[in-house]
Amino acid sequence: MLGLAGEQVHQSGSGWSPVYADENLAVMSVGFLLNSPDDAVIWRGPKKNTMIKNFLRDVDWGDLEYLVVDTPPGTSDEHLSVVTYLAKAGIDGAVIVTTPQEISLQDVRKEISFCRKVNVPILGVVENMAGFVCPKCKVESAIFPPSTGGAEKMCQDLNLTLLGRIPLDPLIGRCCDEGKNFLDEIPQSRATQALIAAADKIKEACELAKRGTENTHSHSNGVHY
Repeated sequence: MLGLAGEQVHQSGSGWSPVYADENLAVMSVGFLLNSPDDAVIWRGPKKNTMIKNFLRDVDWGDLEYLVVDTPPGTSDEHLSVVTYLAKAGIDGAVIVTTPQEISLQDVRKEISFCRKVNVPILGVVENMAGFVCPKCKVESAIFPPSTGGAEKMCQDLNLTLLGRIPLDPLIGRCCDEGKNFLDEIPQSRATQALIAAADKIKEACELAKRGTENTHSHSNGVHY
C-alpha cells in the first residue's frame, strides 16, 4: 500500500531504523522481517507481545508528531498490549473504523466497549465503504446498505463523533496495489477528499485531547489558567 514491498529493517546503535515511505512518514511492520511476503506469522501471545514492545521501545522513531498503531479487528492480546505499553506515554485516543453492515457494527461495538473499559478515549468513528463512486459518471450508490442505520446511527446511540464516511473508489484500490500516493494521483476523488476531511477532524481531536491533558496536569500542579 505504501510502496515499501521488499524493504528491510536495519539496526544501529540507536535501535531499529524504520522504513520511510516519505520524508515525514516512517513505517515499521512485521512484513519487513519476513523472508517472503507469503510467509505466515504463526506466533503465540507472548511472542506477539514481545514484538509489539520491540516496535514501541527499540525503534528509533526520532521526534514524532503522531504515532499511529494499526490494530487488527476485534479485541485481543494485541490491543491490550498496546494500551498497557503506551499507558505512561499517554494515548490521545482511538479511531474506530467500521463498514455500514450490521455484522461489522457488532464487532465495532465490542471495540468501543473495550476502549471504555481500559480508559482509552475514542476520537471518533470512520465509516469505510460507505457507498460506491463510479469513476466515470461519478454517481454514488450503496453497495452495503446500512440495514440498522450504519455508523451514523451507532454514533448517535453511543454518543460518539462520526469523523467521516469514505466511499469506495476503485482508483484508490489501484493506487494502494501499486504503492502510489492517491493524494497525489487522484486528489479530485470524492473518497480522497473524504479521507482528508476525516484526517483533519482526527488532528483537531488529538489537539483537543492534548490540551485537556495539559490542563489536567497544570491543575494538579496548582497552576490554573
